[in-house]
Amino acid sequence: MIEKSIEVFIKNGLHARPAGELVKMLKQYDCDVFLIKGEKKINLKSIIQIMSTSIRENDVIRVQVNGKDEAEVARKLEKFFRNGKIDR
Repeated sequence: MIEKSIEVFIKNGLHARPAGELVKMLKQYDCDVFLIKGEKKINLKSIIQIMSTSIRENDVIRVQVNGKDEAEVARKLEKFFRNGKIDR
């Protein structure tokens, strides 16, 4: 399992469009992916859970990735939260 803290640099926070792109990308990987903000732990493969959590620019979040593709997914998440774009 990989767990790391990441500062969110996505302008206007994690709103519907980047959240949808993130979920689409993550569903391709064989691992569990969670975001932890405060006391809340959400599944990053669920658009509904993402939208129920307010993730704003400059927030510091933790991500947990566990599974076969965890190293690649952790790297992609770090890049995503820095610029709001999917690393293809």
